[in-house]
Amino acid sequence: MARTVRAYIGLGANVGDARRTLTDAVAALSVLPGARLDGVSRLYRTKPVGVMNQPDFLNAVVALDVPAGLDPATGATQLLVELKNLEREFGRRKRARWGPRELDLDVLVFGRARLAIDRPPEGVPLSASIDPGAAARLLEVPHPSMRDRLFVLAPLADLAPGLVPPGWHHTIETGRRAHERADGADGAVPVGAWRDGGWS
Repeated sequence: MARTVRAYIGLGANVGDARRTLTDAVAALSVLPGARLDGVSRLYRTKPVGVMNQPDFLNAVVALDVPAGLDPATGATQLLVELKNLEREFGRRKRARWGPRELDLDVLVFGRARLAIDRPPEGVPLSASIDPGAAARLLEVPHPSMRDRLFVLAPLADLAPGLVPPGWHHTIETGRRAHERADGADGAVPVGAWRDGGWS
C-alpha cells in the first residue's frame, strides 16, 4: 500500500451558492486518487481580507490523507496541481488577488514538510494573468499566511487544535485564541457542522 501523509486543505468561496460549492468540493477532495477524507471542520462565515467590497466568505478545512510521493516536494506539488484542477472544474475565474472566489483551495500543511519550491505551470494561480507576481509565487508549506488568518485558524483548530506546524512555536489553538482576542469573536462565525455529507 502506498505511503500517505496527513494534509490539511483550506476551502473558501463567496460567489454563487458558496455552501453548495464547498459541500461539493469536499466530496471531490474525498475521491482524489489515493486520498482518504479524515475530517471536516465546521463551516465559518468570515469577512473578506484585502478587498473589502465583496460578499462575506464561507470557509472550512478538511483533513485529507494523501499519497506522500517520492519525497515531500513531489507529493505536495502533485496535491497542489490537483487542487488547482478542481478550482478550474468548479468554474474559478481569473481575478485579481484577494478578490471574489468561486472556489479557493490551499495546501495548509503537508505532513511535517517545510517547503518553499517553484510551482509547476499547472500549479500557478489563475490570477497570474492579472497579477504578474502570482506567476512567481512559490509553493510554501506550511502556508505562509495561515498564522495571520482567523478564517484558517478557526476551522483548522476544529480538526487539529494541538497541531504545531513545522516552524511554529505554538499550537493552532493558541493562534486561534490570540486572533480571536485581537479580531473579535465575529471574525469567524460558525454557521454549520458537518454531518452526513454536508453542513447542517
